[in-house]
Amino acid sequence: MGAMFITLFFMLIGWLVSSRMKNKFKQYSEVRLTKDLTGAEIARLMLADNGIHNVQVISVEGQLTDHYNPANHTVNLSHDVYHGRNAAATAVAAHECGHAVQHAKAYSMLQLRSAVVPIQNISAKIINRIFLAMMFGSFAIRGLFSMQTALLVIIACYGVFALFALITLPVEFDASKRALAWVETRGIVTRQEHDMAQDALKWAAMTYVVAAIGAITMLLYYIMIFLGRRD
Repeated sequence: MGAMFITLFFMLIGWLVSSRMKNKFKQYSEVRLTKDLTGAEIARLMLADNGIHNVQVISVEGQLTDHYNPANHTVNLSHDVYHGRNAAATAVAAHECGHAVQHAKAYSMLQLRSAVVPIQNISAKIINRIFLAMMFGSFAIRGLFSMQTALLVIIACYGVFALFALITLPVEFDASKRALAWVETRGIVTRQEHDMAQDALKWAAMTYVVAAIGAITMLLYYIMIFLGRRD
């Protein structure tokens, strides 16, 4: 019940932050950029300015589905961002290009996050199987291994989740920092547009902060359960 309460609590906080972020992006999407450049044009310009010529800027379906894919060297922008000529599109496009710049410059935290991804995927599969077994009763767990062992495995998995979430924070903050510095130095935005882009990216980053706090809280919760059972 404790784990369910924590999960629901952070789901609610995450939903509130996400809603706030979407409202900000909607608000700033209505502010037409003075330079009258689309998100795609801004992305290509930022990549070129950083000497990156092997990354494609493409349009993808969905809303706020924007991301950089290091596997195929693509900056994927949602339709509204790709074609948008506003402060929100500018912020998102430049931020995703910030990840491309990180990749090109071998930014250590991005490399570390990429290395942790396979471990996190394995951890997710393991913990899903353990929780599935728990749904059928503790006897199912005892048939495989002791509850103490199960808790240690859960703690290890949440340790990986927490580590990944913490590593993600500097990666996201750094991408935004690179983006905001570039749009200002390049003269892409006015002072007001810069403040809007900064605010939009701040709320986007808050979603990662909530995820990190949630992962750490779950890790501490299961550590306390484990220590309590030992006593």
